[in-house]
Amino acid sequence: MKQAVSTTTDAEEILNSLKDDLLVTTEQGVILRATQATAEIYQIPYEKLIGRTVYELESEGIFSPAITPIVLKKKEKVTIVQSTNKGKKLLVTGIPVVDKRGEIHRVVSYSHDVTELLTMKSYLSKMEDEMTRVKDEIQSLKKEHLSADGLIAEDKKMKMTLQMAKQVSDVDVNVLLLGESGVGKSLIAKYIHNLSPRKKKPFIEVNCGAIPQSLFEAEFFGYEAGSFTGANRSGKMGLAELAEGGTLFLDEVGELSLENQVKLLKLIQEKQFYRVGGTKLRKVDFRLLAATNQHLQELVEQKLFREDLYFRLNVVPIHVPSLQERSGDLVPLIYYFLDYFSQKYHRTRELDDAVMEHLITHKWKGNVRELMNLIERLVVTTPSQLISVDNLPESYRSESNSDIVYHLESNSLKEILEKVESKVFQQAKEKFITTTKIAEKLGISQPTAVRKLKKYHID
Repeated sequence: MKQAVSTTTDAEEILNSLKDDLLVTTEQGVILRATQATAEIYQIPYEKLIGRTVYELESEGIFSPAITPIVLKKKEKVTIVQSTNKGKKLLVTGIPVVDKRGEIHRVVSYSHDVTELLTMKSYLSKMEDEMTRVKDEIQSLKKEHLSADGLIAEDKKMKMTLQMAKQVSDVDVNVLLLGESGVGKSLIAKYIHNLSPRKKKPFIEVNCGAIPQSLFEAEFFGYEAGSFTGANRSGKMGLAELAEGGTLFLDEVGELSLENQVKLLKLIQEKQFYRVGGTKLRKVDFRLLAATNQHLQELVEQKLFREDLYFRLNVVPIHVPSLQERSGDLVPLIYYFLDYFSQKYHRTRELDDAVMEHLITHKWKGNVRELMNLIERLVVTTPSQLISVDNLPESYRSESNSDIVYHLESNSLKEILEKVESKVFQQAKEKFITTTKIAEKLGISQPTAVRKLKKYHID
């Protein structure tokens, strides 16, 4: 039997028969052997590959980094991700080959194209962030108590406020909503968002006064996994990032500390940020709205609010009137909330005339929010269909209204209230014609509108 003899030509034929990438270099990085697959990956003619050094190819930008010097340095098997000048990503493994003295005299490397895998990984990472954003946005929407449809604007001042809000809705100008607590600044912000080109994107509301100042950065910008003790293991997307493409509404912005004001200013100016514990610069596109019940200009003078941030936020200021300033909306709002909560809790409720007297003469320091909360409470706690004075909380029954002036003439308070209500329905009938439209505009049910028109003999 003849003994088989291996030649250099046989070795090259065996290598070239392999469809996988394979490269053999000396300890100086000179390429001794390679497969045709290697030449094709780096797009270099095979004959020009042999005899070159990996250092030369790396300096020419053919690939980076070269694995041979890494293997020589670590003296062990190494796996890295290598980039080629053709935009490919290769998972390269280098294996040291030692001689009889234990010294490395060859390095064998092979690779796999993982470009698509890395692209998919990046895509999945973005999808994961997007799913987190959508999930958090849904949770935010669930917390909403009333929609922007709850806006009532029969009063001239409120109409002017909504007109200004509508005028600025289609441009990405910063808006600062000013007004007392409970006047409905959040609803105005949602109204602007819903009329804007961004209406199909998220509306993210951030209550700057409700987030502890020490946690504001983590909540607002988000954080990476393991950033601090107690952090979510997978990290968390921040509120600013959730607003991507939509509207970021900063409520009670005057409550921010000076330290957090600096961070907010930087975000507004650059529209980019780092998560807490992160090194990746993230960009975000949003429309900014802010609101406060404080006098920011006074805070600026007291060095409690940054002047540069104030000017950034106060591009278009919009004053939201208090309930006392928009008294013409009081009766429609009462009927709106009464009907809304009656439907919500499946309890039909009506207001006694004496109750209406108390509601109309009350000062409403808590504005629309106070009115809404009281009506909800009355609907839920009153056992009978008719809500009487006895059902009012003690503070509303015992308060003094002696400073309110009435033009009594020869009329009782009940007659005055009926005249006011009659006038409201008379104007509503002239303007809106149908009982359905009247009910919609006054925020009451259609049967209630029919009953009131009949009561006041309005055809």
